[in-house]
Amino acid sequence: MIGGICTKFGDGVNTDVIMPGRYLVSIDPVELAEHVFEPLGPEVQARVRNSPVIVAGFNFGCGSAREQAASGLVGAGVVAVVAKSFARTFFRNAINTGLLAITQADASDAAADGVEVFVDLVNAVVVVGDSTYPFPAYPESLIEIIRAGGLIPYVSQKLSDGGVA
Repeated sequence: MIGGICTKFGDGVNTDVIMPGRYLVSIDPVELAEHVFEPLGPEVQARVRNSPVIVAGFNFGCGSAREQAASGLVGAGVVAVVAKSFARTFFRNAINTGLLAITQADASDAAADGVEVFVDLVNAVVVVGDSTYPFPAYPESLIEIIRAGGLIPYVSQKLSDGGVA
């Protein structure tokens, strides 16, 4: 189980807010982490850096298809985003960068800023306080990508093991 204190956002969190376009010259997650949620100010940035989980409403990651939005969150120490729904491209970018993207509306409603939220990928549940919220289990192939730390580490591992990716 992974998680901890969460930072909560509302609906329609745009990739332009998660990672402003002027920083797209980098692909280094640690460098990008310095700019995650920069348009919202240093207080929000500090909260996110101290929160391994982000909780949000509908359509998290809408906007452009920039992979740096997901990799910047990973660089900032975020391990999971629990939302009511995700923009399709952000969801896949999250998986490809090793970031859990969990769709669970009831857990999103139950969580508040600063509350502990945990994700149990094996049992497919989100835990908020004393309550447990099931989510559709990830296919084994996506679990392997997440465990490897993203798509590139997964493929590299498969290739070095002599397997076909």
